[in-house]
Amino acid sequence: MTSEAITVLGLGNLGRALAEAFVRADQAVTVWNRSAARASGLEATVAGSAAEAVAASGLVVVAVLDHQAAQQVLHGVDVRGRALVNLTSGTPDEARELAGWAAANGAEYLHGAVYAVPQTIGTDASSIIYSGSQAVHERWREALALLGKVTFLGADAGRASGYDVAILSGMYGLLGGFLHAAALARAGGIKVTELTPMLLSWLEDLQPALTTFAEEIDGGSYDSAESSIAMNRSGVATLIRATEAQGVPFAALDALKALVDRQIDEGHGEASLSRVVESFGRVSQGFAG
Repeated sequence: MTSEAITVLGLGNLGRALAEAFVRADQAVTVWNRSAARASGLEATVAGSAAEAVAASGLVVVAVLDHQAAQQVLHGVDVRGRALVNLTSGTPDEARELAGWAAANGAEYLHGAVYAVPQTIGTDASSIIYSGSQAVHERWREALALLGKVTFLGADAGRASGYDVAILSGMYGLLGGFLHAAALARAGGIKVTELTPMLLSWLEDLQPALTTFAEEIDGGSYDSAESSIAMNRSGVATLIRATEAQGVPFAALDALKALVDRQIDEGHGEASLSRVVESFGRVSQGFAG
C-alpha cells in the first residue's frame, strides 16, 4: 500500500469524473470497475479486483450505483487501516450501517453527498458535504478538496445523507412543479420558454418567505398570519380546479391540500403556512444539532 495513493471504486459517470480529477492533480490513482473497459483512456492503474484496488491505497473512494452495490463491492475485502470515503447515494441509516461495518473491520469511514454534475467535478462549481470520521476529513482534506468545496458536518456518518435526502426532495419537488407548470403552459397555448423567465423571477421573490418559514419551523412558532393556512387552502383548491379544467391535474397538489386540510381540521387555519410541516410524520420533536 502507498499511503498517499488514492483508489476509486466504480467508474460510472461520477466515479470516472472523480478519478480524472485526482489524475489531473498528479495523484497516484488506482481504479477498479466491474467492466474494465470503463477505465479506457484513464491515466491510472487498473486493478483486477476490488480487493487489489483497496490494497493499493490509503484512501479509498467509493462511487457506485447504490448502497447495495457498495456493500457488494466491499464484501470480503480487507479494509484494515484504510480511509473509506463513500460518495454513493443512500439513506442516513444506510450510511451509518456501512460506517459500523467499516469500524468493525478496522477502517475509518466518511460519507459524502455530491452537489455537482460530473463535468464540474474538480472545479469551483463542485461542492461535497461529508460526515463521519473527523480523522479522515482532517487527514485527507487536501485530496478531497481536489474534487470540490469540502464541508464537514460532524461525526454522525448519516448526517450528510440527511442533508442530501432533504435537499434532493426539495429539488425533485421543484422539478415536478416546473414540469407541471410547463404542461399547464402548453395546455394554454403558452410557450414554455416564455413562461420560464417569469417563473424564475417569482421563485427568486419567494426566497425571503422560505427563510422566514425555516425560522418559524425551527422555533416552533407559527403565529404570523401573513400567509395563513386558510388563505392558502383556498388558493390550492382554486389551482386544483383550474388544472383539472385544463386536462393536466397533478397529484402533488391534491397531496398538498390534504396536508393543509389536516392543519385546518386541527384548528390551525389562521397559523402561518409553514405549520403544514407538522402534518408530516416526525420521528422526533427535537432538532438534532
